[in-house]
Amino acid sequence: MAERKATVERNTLETQITAAVNLDGSGVANFDTGIPFLEHMLDQIARHGLMDLEISATGDLHIDDHHTVEDIGITLGQAFSQAVGDKKGIMRYGHAYCPLDEALSRVVIDFSGRPGLTFNVDFTRASVGGFDVDLFMEFFQGFVNHAQVTLHIDNLRGDNTHHQAETIFKAFGRAMRMALAEDPRMAGVTPSTKGVL
Repeated sequence: MAERKATVERNTLETQITAAVNLDGSGVANFDTGIPFLEHMLDQIARHGLMDLEISATGDLHIDDHHTVEDIGITLGQAFSQAVGDKKGIMRYGHAYCPLDEALSRVVIDFSGRPGLTFNVDFTRASVGGFDVDLFMEFFQGFVNHAQVTLHIDNLRGDNTHHQAETIFKAFGRAMRMALAEDPRMAGVTPSTKGVL
């Protein structure tokens, strides 16, 4: 397979973002977003997905984190779409359950070419470390729309909001790792009866 890397820049009146991905990395992560709790979650994707991520973002954080979080999701989704290319030879589907103490989440992803998000998460608190956890849905919606994946996220249980969020991002990384893995039996073949994704 060709090298699966991409770098995308997105510049708007609200945010300036650069996202670089290496789908076949080792879990190296570098972030400069001004949003520490989001960076902690993004680190879970890199470490558990065994992919390298580098994201820098400048945004209108004096208003709130919304635009920056959403646009990071959009830019990261664009980078993944470019890096995965024509999707020939990949597993396509991935799933993972990840626990953290009392919390448990399940993530299922399909590199279907059709954006769709089902987000079933009832956070027990509104914020962690000053971060509005409602923005995680905005992050994933931006990612889904631009990576063109179908994504189901279910937090099955959890009392601690930090734990709930962390299990989601760990499971997301693991599910991505499975879906993007190369299947030697499918070398050069698109994993779809349609012949295209």
